[in-house]
This record gives sequence, structure tokens and C-alpha cells, in this order.
Amino acid sequence: MKIAIVKLSALGDIIHAMVVIQFIKNHDPNIEIDWIVAEKYKELLDFHPSLNKVHTINIKNDKKKTSVYLIINEVKKLRKLDSYDLVIDMQGLIKSAIISHFIPSTVTLGFDKLSAREGLASIFYNKTFKFSYDKNVIERNFELIKYSLGLRSNIKDIKHKLPFLHSNKEKLTSGMSNIKKNIILIPGASFLSKRYPLEKFAELPNLLDANYLVIWGNKEEKLLADNIKKLEPSVFVCEKLSIKALISLVAKSNLLIGPDTGPTHMGWALNVPSITLFGPTPGYRNTFITEKNKIIESESEVNPYKIDKSDHSIDDISVEKIAEVAKSLLDL
Repeated sequence: MKIAIVKLSALGDIIHAMVVIQFIKNHDPNIEIDWIVAEKYKELLDFHPSLNKVHTINIKNDKKKTSVYLIINEVKKLRKLDSYDLVIDMQGLIKSAIISHFIPSTVTLGFDKLSAREGLASIFYNKTFKFSYDKNVIERNFELIKYSLGLRSNIKDIKHKLPFLHSNKEKLTSGMSNIKKNIILIPGASFLSKRYPLEKFAELPNLLDANYLVIWGNKEEKLLADNIKKLEPSVFVCEKLSIKALISLVAKSNLLIGPDTGPTHMGWALNVPSITLFGPTPGYRNTFITEKNKIIESESEVNPYKIDKSDHSIDDISVEKIAEVAKSLLDL
């Protein structure tokens, strides 16, 4: 059997979807899995041993807006692919549904009108699955795959998952310690109110003795990282890392602390301890809590159907609480 999974973006969303690969292979090692992804996230999938091929698409113009012209061009390329037995759209957006629709296949499956992030996406599938949009995203992905292939696994089996991010073991960045615990701080996020206050990040070294590394992915996040260092000179600001280098760094670290964003979720994917901080986004929905992977939420009431970007309640999470949870995860 040959299947294609469509999950285009973003970093955290792809991570939350990739966990299904090992359960597909456990179900039937002979299933051939291809993945369709936005070009900028290809490195996240490149070295996965269970993927047959990774097909990249580019549907955003120079202004980083989705382009109808580019979608048409990509559709022309995808229509030339060999036919699949099954194409699964795990994104639930109109753009991902269109792309899924035009990949040659016997069955095109996605969430139904009431379950997809964009309900109109469902008209592009010839088979749909109902699972409430406000449920945990990892559970949604798992149940979609379970339905499509008749998996014998249960959602509880994810607690025993194997690490599933892979790299070519690129040389780690400088700044790692061989003596102290290495803690990665993540100041960036997709919008302002998801970010934890820099001054509170800078307080952590006073509460917990460790080696702190701050990571960043663009110019704006570099400024955030540099400002933490101005407040607390002992932290180490990493160089800009590729996705494969970031995977290597996270795999060798002892703890990640950051908001609801892709790099933080890498901790869960690699079975590395992590603390994810939630303000305007729902903690119960956007991560999977384990003995190693904890969340700290603000007291804000969050509507997963309509995120309030003016909700800065993440600011109210105390740095003392973070240090307390960190100590328990590090056995300090």
C-alpha cells in the first residue's frame, strides 16, 4: 500500500503529525509513506528512516502570502506523481485540501466540514472523518490515521512513543556544558502574546543553576535573545540554527522552556524534558503531557475556535513556578 500525507506547515503542527509515522509502520511495515510539506520545513522530515519520499511545495510569494498562481503551478507538478492508494490531508485547510485533491489517488481523506479548521476544505475529499476540532491536536491526527488504516493502536500508546525527529547528527553549536545541565530558552513565537516576558526568562539563572542557551529563528527573535543576554549576561545566545542542527541540539539538551511554538514541541518529539508555557492558546489541545513534558498555563479561559491575540496572560506565569517544575524534571 502506498499513501501520501499532506501536512504543509508549520513547525509545531508538522511535529504533532509526524508521531503517526511509527504507528503506521507498526501496523504494517510494508506501507510506503510519502509526505507533502512546504519547502522551508523539509529538513524536519528529510532524515526520517520510515519515509519513502518527501515532496516539497512552495505556495507563498515574496510577501509570504499564499499565491493562487503558485498553487496552480504546484498542482501541475503533483498531478505527475505516481498514483497513491490513499492521500490524507492532516492540515484541514482549503489550500492543503486542494493540493490533496489533485494528487493522483484512489481515496482522498480529510476531516469533515464540522471538524476541519476550514470547513470548506471537506468538499475536496471523497472520504471524510468526524472528530471535533477542539480536541487535542495530537489525538486528532492519531484518530484520523487510525480511521484511515484501521490501526490497532490506541491513543494511550503515544505515551510510549519512540523519539521521531532525526538529523544527520550535525555538529552541535558551541555553548553546551559538560558540567551543568543544559537548558534551552525559547523567546520567540508566532505572535506577541504567546511570548513569555524576557525579564522573567532572565530571572531563571538566579533561581536555578544551569547552563542556559537561547535559540532564535529570525531577526526579530535574535533581538529578543540579545535582550535576554543584556539582562542576564551568563546566558549563551546560539548562532542561527538550521532545523537539522536544532534537532541535534535539542536531542543533547536536558530541558527546553518556551511558549506554544515549534521548537518547544521538539522536546516532546525527542522525549527530552520540556516546559511549555500557555497564555492565549489552549494547553489541553496543543500538546501532550507526559512525565517528562509538562505545561504551565495562565488562568485565562481560551476558546480554541477563536484565539484572542490580545490575551497577554502568559505574562502572569511566575518564574518561580517554572523553576519549581524545572527542578523536578531535572531531579535537582
